Parts: sequence; C-alpha cells; structure tokens
Amino acid sequence: MSIWTRISDALSALAQGESLTEVFEKLRTPPERSVAFAIAVIALGAKMAKADGQVTRDEVTAFREVFQIARDDEAGAARVFNMARTDVAGYQDYARRIARMFGDDSSTLCDLMEGLFHIAMADGFYHPSENEFLEEVSRIFGQSEAQFSALRTRFVPDAPKDPYVVLGVPRNMPLPEIRKTWRQLVRDTHPDAMIARGVPEEAIRLAEKKMIDINRAWDEINGARV
Repeated sequence: MSIWTRISDALSALAQGESLTEVFEKLRTPPERSVAFAIAVIALGAKMAKADGQVTRDEVTAFREVFQIARDDEAGAARVFNMARTDVAGYQDYARRIARMFGDDSSTLCDLMEGLFHIAMADGFYHPSENEFLEEVSRIFGQSEAQFSALRTRFVPDAPKDPYVVLGVPRNMPLPEIRKTWRQLVRDTHPDAMIARGVPEEAIRLAEKKMIDINRAWDEINGARV
C-alpha cells in the first residue's frame, strides 16, 4: 500500500466524521507517522505557495522531487494539496497542530522545515513573504534563530555561506567539539535514522542535500584550522 493510499484513508476518516485530532492521534507512531509527515509538508507547503500570491509549476514539481510521487498517486497528493490550499484555517494553526504532533522529536520538525525550504526555493526566488512564513513556522516549531539561520544559509543562494552557521556552532568552539557536532549531524541525516523517526521513504531525498552541505561545511572549517 503506497503512502498516498494511506493518506487517502486518513482523509476518508475525516470525511466520515472523525476529528482532525482523532486522525492525527492515529498517526503519531510509526509506520503511520510517515503519513503524518507527508500530510504536514504538503499542507504547509500549500499554505506557503499562497504566501507569495501564486502556485507555480515549479512548486508543484518540487513536491514531486521531495516525495517522488508516482503517476498513480498524483490524485491523492493533489487532493491533500488542494484541501490545504482552500482551507480557511491559517498556516499558524496548521503549524501548531504539527508541532504538537511531533513535539517530542525536534529532528523530525527540522526535516519538515527542510522540505518547506526546498519547495520555497523551487522557483529560484526567495520571496519576502516566504521568509516571513518560514520564520514563523520555525518559531512555532520551537527552533532557535541559529537553526533557522542554518537552513536559510543552506537553501537561499544569496545568503552568506558561513560553514559555522551551517553546522550551528560558534566560531570559538574547539575543533574536536565541532567534529562531534558534525558527526552527530551525519548520523541524524542517515536515511535509516530518518525513516526510524517517521520520515517516509518517498522523502529521503531530503537528506542528500543536507549531507552534502554539512560535509562541505566541516571540510571548510577543518581545512582552515589545519
């Protein structure tokens, strides 16, 4: 059973009278937690697509890149997107629900932010309204300013490419401690670790860019200190 079939089942439960809280409660643990992750990224992504005033073909393509949507599953993905896009609830409400759902796992919330940044940059332009949107979602998710800055540094082309910001470490941190931070980031970014915390296999491509970025940042810092 594909993730989109399972998403459709969750949405059918809503249509049959179950509350969103009841449906999300069923999705709190693996393997159904991966369904919650997909719904969260698509729902918030749909809200963000409205933030800059339009939904572009590039943004739709970005969803395909994040989730590797098969042709047979396109209808299910579109249904989630359109439901969120037309829902009168504000994106803050969505973000708060998602934060409560994944409140015990900051790494998964960071994975969600990765997906949203990927979608935001799909058209090659980081709109001020998208920055405002992502900054507010990050705050609701409980991320620090340093965590948000690291994401923006990695994804936005004209942002300063500071390797210390990418790894989230101060410039005066001893190299052995920076190495520990880098190694932990590598472990957290491994596909097995991501799947274990509920990131669907369809979205594991999110890890590819992050692994490249954190390894490059470590190489720059290590090379400069040798």
